[in-house]
Amino acid sequence: MWSTFVLTDEDGRAVVPGTAAGVGGAGGVAPGGPAQGAGGLVSLMSGRSTFGGNKRRRTTSTGHAMTEAQEGKIKLAFFVAIVGVVLTVLGVGTEFWAELSPPKHFYNNQTCLTAHYGLWKGCTKTLWVADIDPERESCGPAELPGESNCTYFKFFTTGENAVMFQKTTEKNLNVAAAMLALFSLFLMVMGAICITMSLSKEILFFLKPASICFILSGVLVLLSILVFHQSVLALLASNHSVPLHHELSWSVSCLGCAGAVLIVGGILFLLLALPCSPWQKCLPKDGSS
Repeated sequence: MWSTFVLTDEDGRAVVPGTAAGVGGAGGVAPGGPAQGAGGLVSLMSGRSTFGGNKRRRTTSTGHAMTEAQEGKIKLAFFVAIVGVVLTVLGVGTEFWAELSPPKHFYNNQTCLTAHYGLWKGCTKTLWVADIDPERESCGPAELPGESNCTYFKFFTTGENAVMFQKTTEKNLNVAAAMLALFSLFLMVMGAICITMSLSKEILFFLKPASICFILSGVLVLLSILVFHQSVLALLASNHSVPLHHELSWSVSCLGCAGAVLIVGGILFLLLALPCSPWQKCLPKDGSS
């Protein structure tokens, strides 16, 4: 088939190329007159613009472009997730996961020794018995003023176990708790990157991987607490010569709150990523089908 290009002259008439020489040098008018030729050109141009417009709208609908209201909700959910991240960093970076305290009169009547440790280092602290609450039987708490001595654990370097109050730690459990905490931090960073891309590109697609990252990070934080508690129990069971009172300290409280906040933040991102609100689906307005 021969393809014909439709052109227009100065008067707006459609001219078929190649017919000018055959009609006395004047441009020939295509069959159907100016209206039909111009209509074909207009339809061609309109079809071209329509194709481009559909393509842009298709890209937008596929990426689920966000509105200002959705952007505000995403920022609010991101603030919730950031609170969980800050609490996680605070808990992982401090050494107040567990406190070990012998009876306050176990050594002498003037001073007593207590210990507190976390994922990376442990500290022993000498306290004055006079500063301890008279109703408290064990030495502590570790927040009281006293002489402190802290050392980093060698789990990750030489693989040696630590000894506290003649009791030996279980390095495998301690290392597992630390790895879970670090991997949860990695997932938080990945989730934050996804949210940043979603806000900058105005695309809701990145909310789904972000929600998965934050939910998994919250679950890993809670698993890290459980594994660490098992390591404390293994430490206490290694030797019974020194009676110890143990309790989980405020670093674990921060991590517990962080895990719950991260899971809530991930669920919020998942709800925002849905194509329609679950409340509107479960509770339709009156008169709607």
